[in-house]
Amino acid sequence: MSELLQSIINSEDKNDLRSLMSEIRANEKQYLLRNDILNLYNEFCHKYQKKSELSQNSNLSKLIYYTQEIIQEDSNLCFIIRSKIASQEVYRLTPDLSIESMSVQELLDTRDRLVNCYHPNEGNLLEIDFAPFYDYSPVIRDPKNIGKGVEFLNRYLSSKLFAEPKQWLESLLNFLQLHQYNGIQLLINDRIQTQQQLSEQVKSAIAFINNLINTRAGEEPYEQFRFQLQMIGFEPGWGNTAARVLETLNILDELIDSPAPQNLEEFISRIPMIFRIVLVSPHGWFGQEGVLGRPDTGGQVVYVLDQAKNLEAQLKEDVELAGLSGLNVIPKVIILSRLIPNSEGTLCNQRLEKIYGTENAWILRVPFREFNPNMTQNWISRFEIWSYLETYAIDAERQLLAEFQGRPDLIVGNYSDGNLVAFLLSRKMKVTQCNIAHALEKSKYLFSNLYWQDLEDKYHFSMQFTADLLAMNAANFIISSTYQEIVGTPDSIGQYESYKCFTMPDLYHVVNGIELFSPKFNVVPPGVSESYYFPYSRNQERVESDRRRLEEILFTLEDSTQIYGKLDDSSKYPIFSMARLDRIKNITGLAECFGQSQELQKCCNLILVAGKLRVEESDDSEERDEIIKLYHIIDKYDLHGKIRWLGVRLSKTDSGEIYRVIADHQGIFVQPALFEAFGLTILEAMISGLPTFATQFGGPLEIIQNGVNGFLINPTNLEEIANKILEFINKCQQNSNYWQEISRSGIQRVYSSYTWKIHTNKLLSLARIYGFWNFTSKQNREDLLRYIEALFYLIYKPRAQALLQQHNSR
Repeated sequence: MSELLQSIINSEDKNDLRSLMSEIRANEKQYLLRNDILNLYNEFCHKYQKKSELSQNSNLSKLIYYTQEIIQEDSNLCFIIRSKIASQEVYRLTPDLSIESMSVQELLDTRDRLVNCYHPNEGNLLEIDFAPFYDYSPVIRDPKNIGKGVEFLNRYLSSKLFAEPKQWLESLLNFLQLHQYNGIQLLINDRIQTQQQLSEQVKSAIAFINNLINTRAGEEPYEQFRFQLQMIGFEPGWGNTAARVLETLNILDELIDSPAPQNLEEFISRIPMIFRIVLVSPHGWFGQEGVLGRPDTGGQVVYVLDQAKNLEAQLKEDVELAGLSGLNVIPKVIILSRLIPNSEGTLCNQRLEKIYGTENAWILRVPFREFNPNMTQNWISRFEIWSYLETYAIDAERQLLAEFQGRPDLIVGNYSDGNLVAFLLSRKMKVTQCNIAHALEKSKYLFSNLYWQDLEDKYHFSMQFTADLLAMNAANFIISSTYQEIVGTPDSIGQYESYKCFTMPDLYHVVNGIELFSPKFNVVPPGVSESYYFPYSRNQERVESDRRRLEEILFTLEDSTQIYGKLDDSSKYPIFSMARLDRIKNITGLAECFGQSQELQKCCNLILVAGKLRVEESDDSEERDEIIKLYHIIDKYDLHGKIRWLGVRLSKTDSGEIYRVIADHQGIFVQPALFEAFGLTILEAMISGLPTFATQFGGPLEIIQNGVNGFLINPTNLEEIANKILEFINKCQQNSNYWQEISRSGIQRVYSSYTWKIHTNKLLSLARIYGFWNFTSKQNREDLLRYIEALFYLIYKPRAQALLQQHNSR
């Protein structure tokens, strides 16, 4: 980008740049973000009547487009330029237009000075840098391949196998010899001792199975020829029928003779090596009934429960296909959460709860140690639980070992707290660790790292962001729901990318917080629970009494305890939204949009399923603020008779049916979040058949193909949202098939890309391949893990103990 800057200074744009810099310095904001920069530049072009060439096609316009942030310091301007995804350059421009490249350290010092809470002359600050620990591992080069880590890893491993066949065949042999289940040897026995024997015996086994199939049938059960295979050197795990065993052996034979990435992935994905899985969600209020009322639990509970059910089903299928049913192999999935004694009538005070619809999937609840019963007997917000996680991991380890009667094979963390506990457990138990963040708070709260000290009493970001750094670097692999969750879009940074370089003034500088080009990142979107969420047109699967009951709740029922508002005309198009009441979900923004548009009010009703109705019923400050705001909007725009606000807690069965009832009425679903990491409600609405309007900021950008199977909206532009909805309604009135066209396209989109079957298959495949990678690469992660431990004990733990002291005094 220095060339672009230099070309501006050497051209006619020089004077415009100087004038623009003067306008920026006149701006009251010291810190301008991208939207601020674009708006200021547009105002500049309009004010000085600049030609369209300057505003659209000039080098100056390119510079403005690529500039992510501008910081004013004295008379100088610091330009943070993101010319391509996952990389940035920083330059200081002086009033005389001299250009100075700035280092990461200089940028962080500049940001610190901006908040006036750190003075370089008083001493240096701790610098955190994870870059050296990625030097020994392969790195993706092309940004578009970020999030396709396993594909890159397969190519890398295949090339190593091809280039160094002897070494890698030895590693493969050793890997195959590892696998057991409860002391029973799987895959190969001691009749195969060398690489040569492996290659030869694979061919012998293929010849034997071919002959078997020719004389009998491909569906011959494995147990009928098990002993003959054992004599050749092969134990259970290759398949449940002759045809399946032959298929697996042929893949291995091809892999040995001519390594190819697809063969490697297909073969490793078939190896029976995962039978016991832990899904970690420690902040609690986790159950199957009556637990979706907390502002920070609902979405995660739904996600993890569905994941657990489908993982168990997939593991059972894998065991069957591998031919292990005769060995009494019973997969087990445990959701590790927190036991809460004062559980308010829920089962959150029950240690063990079986998950509905499964054979061996459980919620295991482990209590926080009772440092102060006034705190630990009750639910604690996810922003407050950091003091308890280390001892929680110690206690959870003992209970997991007892439940599994041994170690698990995979630990999956969820959210920041779950990922930290997953790290502590996997470190101790030497188990593969997977991270799933769902949403990283650092991206959701603007300047949350820069002004962390102002927010610390409420959010404790110093511990949360530190926990994120430690867990994401310790993880063997990371699953994100979308590509942009990792590295954003060309004009916005990703959630993980925001951890690359940042400062927490007076605490530490992060010079390199995460390697975005590491193959540990993989995009694996979640799925929809198809037993609850399915198209409205499948009437044979719907329960008529549920449909009538929910239709009454949505449109006509008078219940002042759970419903606010009556509809004057229930025949209008329903605009429907369902989310918790917090600032990010922006339900009040949708209400404001509806209130400002008389045209929308003429043809539509607004129906909201959102949190509590009364301030006194909520113990969350942000939810209380939104409740007050929503009542104010209703009164301000006189929406009485046009809005229904349901403060109800829905079961998953009712949640699925409520989408379908809205679809019966030719309604639409609007998800107006200011930012949405992924958006399960979007998938639920789309698969139900509801035309869906969703925020363009975050995951929905990858789910919805705008105008094809849904619509993207800018939640900050209320007039634009109203116009898009009105345009859709006008098209529906002009073309009686238009609503159905969008509805069908949405349904097809979900079934093609967002099912739990796709998700669990990919997740288990990743776990096996990264397990193989860690074994065969002989990658020494001990130095990285020691560094992470040092940061944990030197930064995280003292702050956690200080918070604990606060809790003990309450």
